[in-house]
Amino acid sequence: MTKSVISTSQAPAAIGPYSQAIRAGGLVFCSGQIALDPATGELVPGGVEAETRRVLANLDAVLEAAGASWSTVVRTTIYLVDMADFPIVNRLYGERVPEAPPARATVAVAALPRGARVEIDAVALVGAAGGAT
Repeated sequence: MTKSVISTSQAPAAIGPYSQAIRAGGLVFCSGQIALDPATGELVPGGVEAETRRVLANLDAVLEAAGASWSTVVRTTIYLVDMADFPIVNRLYGERVPEAPPARATVAVAALPRGARVEIDAVALVGAAGGAT
């Protein structure tokens, strides 16, 4: 099995030694996205709702670059600095996922890079195993 790096300018560049995503076999593993604006590399202002919308848009771009989509996502993890933000994040996430949502974990963390309030990562099917729909 080979692995390939997925990269797109439509999502923020990695801020460390990692790839936006890695495709291995029929899966793509998307690194966690925080609410960085791809054009500026800065955290978007506006609180957890604005951050969540940017995180989901960043994941959209990485999934698309990998040949996947939300309909082929099989697993996500949401990281929250404050669990009081869960209802807002959950509502916005629910608007994005298809009828049969992926498996998911949500965990509280002490802090996230750049002072972000939310981070989401994903695993999706690609190619013969799923592809974009």
